[in-house]
Amino acid sequence: MIAWLLEQNPIFLAFLGTSFTFLMTLAGSALVFFVRTINQKIFSLFLGLASGVMISASFFSLILPAINHLEGENSWLIALSVAGGFVLGGGFLFLADKLIPHMHIKATAQEGPKSKLKRTILLVFSVTIHNIPEGLAVGVAFGSIVTGDVSGLLAAIGVAIGIGIQNFPEGAIISIPLRAEGISKKKAFLNGALSGIVEPIAGVLGALMVFHMQKILPWALSFAAGAMIYVVCEELIPSAKEVKEGQEDNGHFMILGVIIGFVLMMILDVALG
Repeated sequence: MIAWLLEQNPIFLAFLGTSFTFLMTLAGSALVFFVRTINQKIFSLFLGLASGVMISASFFSLILPAINHLEGENSWLIALSVAGGFVLGGGFLFLADKLIPHMHIKATAQEGPKSKLKRTILLVFSVTIHNIPEGLAVGVAFGSIVTGDVSGLLAAIGVAIGIGIQNFPEGAIISIPLRAEGISKKKAFLNGALSGIVEPIAGVLGALMVFHMQKILPWALSFAAGAMIYVVCEELIPSAKEVKEGQEDNGHFMILGVIIGFVLMMILDVALG
């Protein structure tokens, strides 16, 4: 299997990897057919898990490889290149937040430009925005593989598995709350699934860029890292911590999820990379 994968074009591999992450979103969204509501503690745990995976992947799968790729260069050049890509990634998501109308899970007010779009569409837009860096991370990891690079292939597979694992609960925390609001199971499932369709697109674009322009690889890796950390800080952790009056604080479940997600992704990356 590994030998066959090494013979494939990295761009095709990026498509396969991000198709897997999309299918995991699809599977998570399908839980709406079996579960009508989601317990707040489980909700916080799921968001914490996604946060932990993204934080771990940002360092072990993106920033560290970006630094290693520049090995031998001036230390200041390495630091500024990786920092520059990281800031650009966060800035890109900041602009997307300001320019695209969307609404975070459990929020009562929309963000970005004023829009008359339905709440369900705004929720899907929100998740779609933060799925872009996830797709980029997988795509860039596969696009950076050189001929015969087994360790690079395994590392990229680890990134895809990690992102896929956190996409499963991510799909559920979109579709199930929509069902609880009165939307049909089929529509809630489709909305949850559609939020992940951007990942194969972003993944293929990321792979194309680094495959044809290897010099931008460190910037692309750190860009994806900055974008993912932005999502964690701006949406996932605040949503997991949000508590309405009279409800129990589920912060400890969020922290547990972060630890599980971080360790899981770290093990995947170190063992495979």
